[in-house]
Amino acid sequence: MTEAARIADLWVALADGQREFGSHLRAEENREQIYDAITRHIIVGGLLVARDSDIVGFVMFEPEVDGYEQDVSRGTIQNVYVDPEYRNDGVGSALLDAAESALAGAGADVIRLEAMAGNDAARRLYERRGYRLHRVELEKRVENDNNDPADR
Repeated sequence: MTEAARIADLWVALADGQREFGSHLRAEENREQIYDAITRHIIVGGLLVARDSDIVGFVMFEPEVDGYEQDVSRGTIQNVYVDPEYRNDGVGSALLDAAESALAGAGADVIRLEAMAGNDAARRLYERRGYRLHRVELEKRVENDNNDPADR
């Protein structure tokens, strides 16, 4: 198995676990898309991994380039995941440290990341690391011809 395929497996586990917190992202159905994103991040240096005998965690990140003039330069941490057997041992913090350092080195003044509103453990970790609420996303389900309750 290639490293990109192993990271894709971990991403599928991440996305599947986020469904518990209300994520609409379908894990397995997006394997090919995330594999492509992983390979792009490997090429540009925006992916770091934690290893034991195998890859046990990863973080994906990049400088934010959206075309808008802003008063800060932002970096984005898109995904961070640690295999459950390796959690609470500093692996996630080490991955975040490395990503934050790389983004700061690329000129980021501010680093943003997202967590599902109900994922208290992730939110506590990020808050302990100095992340603060900046923007809140609200969602409302609407009824329409394409909205099948069975898809929920």
